[in-house]
Amino acid sequence: MKVAIVHDYIKEYGGAERVLEELLRTYPKADVYTALYYPSSLGPHRARFQKYRIKESFFRYIPFAYKLISPLRVLSPLAFYLMDLSGYDVVIVSQTGAYFPNLVKTKSGNEPTIMNHEARKTNTKQNGAFHICYTHTPPRYLYGYMTAREWKKNPIVRVVAELVNHFLRIVDYHASLRVDQFIANSNEVASRIEKFYRREAKVIYPPVAVNPKSETRNSNAKEYYLAGGRLARAKGMDVILEAFIQSGKPLKIFGKGFAGYAEELIAKIKNNESRIEFVGEITDEEKLELMRGAKAYIFASFDEDFGITPVEAMSVGTPVVAYASGGVKETVVDEKTGVFYSPNTEEELNKAINKLERLKIEKSDCVAQAKKFSDQRFREEVKKLVVSLV
Repeated sequence: MKVAIVHDYIKEYGGAERVLEELLRTYPKADVYTALYYPSSLGPHRARFQKYRIKESFFRYIPFAYKLISPLRVLSPLAFYLMDLSGYDVVIVSQTGAYFPNLVKTKSGNEPTIMNHEARKTNTKQNGAFHICYTHTPPRYLYGYMTAREWKKNPIVRVVAELVNHFLRIVDYHASLRVDQFIANSNEVASRIEKFYRREAKVIYPPVAVNPKSETRNSNAKEYYLAGGRLARAKGMDVILEAFIQSGKPLKIFGKGFAGYAEELIAKIKNNESRIEFVGEITDEEKLELMRGAKAYIFASFDEDFGITPVEAMSVGTPVVAYASGGVKETVVDEKTGVFYSPNTEEELNKAINKLERLKIEKSDCVAQAKKFSDQRFREEVKKLVVSLV
């Protein structure tokens, strides 16, 4: 099959980009279409996509476009609308919830269509490509979920943004009509797709690199707690920081800051005698080594879409303390591979950490749970679904 893969933009390396990478391992000859590709900002991950054929939109001609990711969402519908991919057999869109990649043209006609399975069986290649959308989430900023930027603080910005978002919600819904088959990365996201797009979605959990021979450390040798990933407001890092400032327990935080949020977090600990350390953006190997050495992985994300890092922690036998919200409720088993808490406050988080310290969590249970989300399982499920549809 002639396959194209579409991704919002490639400027950071997080869970969505890990899925993109696994899709490219599944279909290594696929062409990649994206609004903007800026490998210099990928840090230790800059070489991951270099061997693939990546085709950018007209955003590449806009000066300093990589610094204008958020404002450019207004132009992103046009960026994808101008991409004609109707010559492919299959187009797999990786929708991160930032832009509107489902507007790519996949049919030879101009009108958006929802093609049912029986109709697609008799459809010839000349009529276009089968359009599959792997959805990490519908755009959070359009549907009331917490986002990385606090754009509602400024009243003028809030009024203008609400007007723009009203238009973009219409665009987003019409983009959804072009999709032949939705895939959701969790039951949480499947419910959002049904709510906002009135469509059903097949759930295929994201890939997590699970090494069955991963070594785990004895819990007695572990000296710190760990948090990290993409350092953005919706990830609840401020809650984690305040909790550990209060408790005085050792904490390491890894990851790249977003929209100046990391600097705000670092400023919070400058005048506090805390045992909190920021280690910055790190490689996968360094991350897993930190996870092996941690007493627990702390996860405080609001309305998490799925959450790959908690599964990675469990894959090396490390339990998870998580705010009971979103997709993480589908991966962590309360009091078996971790502890849930609610509401998302520093007081409740500290209570959950103290509870975990009294429990006996088996490393083998954590590893067994993580294996349910392996990268091999992801590739097999995607291939099986594509074959069944096309």
